[in-house]
Amino acid sequence: MKIKKNIRVNILSSIIAGIVFSSCNDFLEVEPKDMLSNNSAWSSTENADLFLNNIYGSIPDPLNSTDYEDFYTDHVMSSLSYYYSRATYVNSEYTPSNGPSQWGLYSNIRSCNVFITNVSASDLDSSWKKTRLAEARFLRAYFYTLLWNYHGGVPIITDVLDRHTQGDDIFRARNTSEETVQFIIDECTAIVNDLPTKTAVAERITQGAALTLKAWCELYNASPLNNPDNDKTKWTSAANTYKQVMELKIYDLFPNHRTLFLEENDNNIEVIFRKGKKGSTNLGGSREGLWGVWKVNGGQKSWGISNPTQELVDCYFMANGLPISDPESGYDPQNPYANREQRFYNDIIYDGAIWLNYPIYFYIGAPDGMGLDLGDMNEASNTGYSPRKAMDERYAANGSNRLSGADYIIFRYAEVLLGYAEAQNEAVGPDESVYQAINSIRTRVDLPSLRAGLTQDQMREAIRQERSVELSMEEKRLRDLFRWKIAETALNQPVHAMKIEVVDGKKVYTVIPAPGGNKTFYADKNYLWPIPQSAMDRNSKLVQNPNY
Repeated sequence: MKIKKNIRVNILSSIIAGIVFSSCNDFLEVEPKDMLSNNSAWSSTENADLFLNNIYGSIPDPLNSTDYEDFYTDHVMSSLSYYYSRATYVNSEYTPSNGPSQWGLYSNIRSCNVFITNVSASDLDSSWKKTRLAEARFLRAYFYTLLWNYHGGVPIITDVLDRHTQGDDIFRARNTSEETVQFIIDECTAIVNDLPTKTAVAERITQGAALTLKAWCELYNASPLNNPDNDKTKWTSAANTYKQVMELKIYDLFPNHRTLFLEENDNNIEVIFRKGKKGSTNLGGSREGLWGVWKVNGGQKSWGISNPTQELVDCYFMANGLPISDPESGYDPQNPYANREQRFYNDIIYDGAIWLNYPIYFYIGAPDGMGLDLGDMNEASNTGYSPRKAMDERYAANGSNRLSGADYIIFRYAEVLLGYAEAQNEAVGPDESVYQAINSIRTRVDLPSLRAGLTQDQMREAIRQERSVELSMEEKRLRDLFRWKIAETALNQPVHAMKIEVVDGKKVYTVIPAPGGNKTFYADKNYLWPIPQSAMDRNSKLVQNPNY
């Protein structure tokens, strides 16, 4: 039995992945309890900033999460069989009563509306008001983006609801998907010139963040999920907005892919939008103690929750720039970790990799109880891999230790280049600017440029693979599977592990289904998450998503 894990289950089951799995519906708890009537909150910029800083602190992040979004995908799985991602989500056994949800973000949206309403009516400094109102509108638009990405059209609420004065008018119907995304796009367009290009306080919103959020929504809206007729103008709009970010000439690729996520490089030249760890909680992150390698040199260093899959590992290129599926790549299935690209070594701990100055082994019968957990019995990896990306060896201490001060990066410049390349390729084909964007990302990690003469279809596949690698384990994969409308293929089969056996003194590598790695996805409903039943029960104007 997973003894230590079972001791934790009663504690951890109550916080299943935080906001991502929340079915909170507090936006209809409209008693004015959040300082709306407290004039002192709006009597000075210092007090009002405290209110806004608290909204910044409410931005969802997975840094202390035990069950996060990437576990919903084919690229990472949880080692814990009783966690929501494995027990419920990946089997599509959820309903409106226990489904994954972003609905709790309405409490964040209410806070934004309170701030916007009161600051707009205040006598505070006009220059300060212009900037801070733009920030609050951005944060509201970001929260609506998360709601739209997962639930489709949702009620757009921009006033402060109060049951005492509004009665049943507080209950709003859902806006359409197109109305919801247009609201976000219009908000970003309206505020961009009220925001600075750079800020003294790194976590605050800039023009680049507003444009990148707008571009992401346009890209999501142009993708097959929301654009079945492939309207090219939608792709063009996304490409143009991404290009606006590029033309700011503020951002660039940070030279060192391995260290760009570490705390000493917070707010580096690649970062566009991030959640700082100096928010309202002043608590650090626990990636290393929750997701990292279970045992090192006989001592437990992590809960070992996060297991990259063979599907993710196979996405990484060879050092010569070719995918492992290419006969010319030189990939050897019996020496699978030789001559791979830099990002593989930066992102993945594999059999024989060094961590905390010790070799880590995932072969059957490895010392210190490491090896591969095929029986789902302990904290050893279920796939033969552990994550290294964004992990800081200095903080590899077991459990939810909150030692790391590294920020959570939401948007970075590499994603802008990838988004531009995808949108431009779909709008006009693989022109020189598409090659330039992708090749700049490859150059950073010493990969050769893409070969010339790719067709639009070939470039599409190249961009998708590049995106899968560059943005791996950054909570991008699930929404990519959704918007590309390929989830029914990727998530209707088991994920895989690398079984390593020592036979006659030689390691033999065999790809096998990972224990507990079966997945189910229903194309007729699972591209949207359900509206929580508790929200449906309270608001008769809400209409449930199809087939729930």
